[in-house]
Amino acid sequence: MGLLECCARCLVGAPFASLVATGLCFFGVALFCGCGHEALTGTEKLIETYFSKNFQDYEYLINVIHAFQYVIYGTASFFFLYGALLLAEGFYTTGAVRQIFGDYKTTICGKGLSATVTGGQKGRGSRGQHQAHSLERVCHCLGKWLGHPDKFVGITYALTVVWLLVFACSAVPVYIYFNTWTTCQSIAFPSKTSASIGTLCADARMYGVLPWNAFPGKVCGSNLLSICKTAEFQMTFHLFIAAFVGAAATLVSLLTFMIAATYNFAVLKLMGRGTKF
Repeated sequence: MGLLECCARCLVGAPFASLVATGLCFFGVALFCGCGHEALTGTEKLIETYFSKNFQDYEYLINVIHAFQYVIYGTASFFFLYGALLLAEGFYTTGAVRQIFGDYKTTICGKGLSATVTGGQKGRGSRGQHQAHSLERVCHCLGKWLGHPDKFVGITYALTVVWLLVFACSAVPVYIYFNTWTTCQSIAFPSKTSASIGTLCADARMYGVLPWNAFPGKVCGSNLLSICKTAEFQMTFHLFIAAFVGAAATLVSLLTFMIAATYNFAVLKLMGRGTKF
């Protein structure tokens, strides 16, 4: 078999939906975790610099921020492993489905993997084929582990629901910073509002970021405008937007994974070769 023919077979058997979803998942998680981590650090600096001088007022907030940052580390590690696992499952079930329809000739590893789903028989080879059969046994063992597409569909569905909540929560800081930025625009262009500049404020206590007894807890007028003009505020605002976009990309990737896995499992089940419930 030539190199071009081998590559062509690999491309024919590749689960393109899973490949796209995996790339989107890694991109989205990296964007969400990296930008979210730095945005939380920037928020901590803004709070302790401009909104409160008493450490006790924002001590709880700092603990929450640090806890979220540790969760971000775990999220990045989990999604890297789970994304790779879903990609392997995509190769696994797609190869089995295409083998059923006769669209794809599997390799040694493909035969070992698809044996678990399609119910193929184990072959017995000679001593000369010991290495090939060892590889097939390894792939068959891997197939036993991956041979539960119904479980992957269930886990991915539950993870999608959880990530939908994460996506909704990631919109909250974007909303808070957008309101603050809008207030600054009103201060910078007073002709667009009838309110007095001194009454236009950003109150961190109103959003539950600080307790109500925090002092000053809010910044008004020209002082707020000067904060909005700082590179720190602008960077934190844009980092939260990027984290929100990353959460959206991850949600789309999970939905793509779920649709592809559901389709493959449904085909295998309808053909009478799926796994048992």
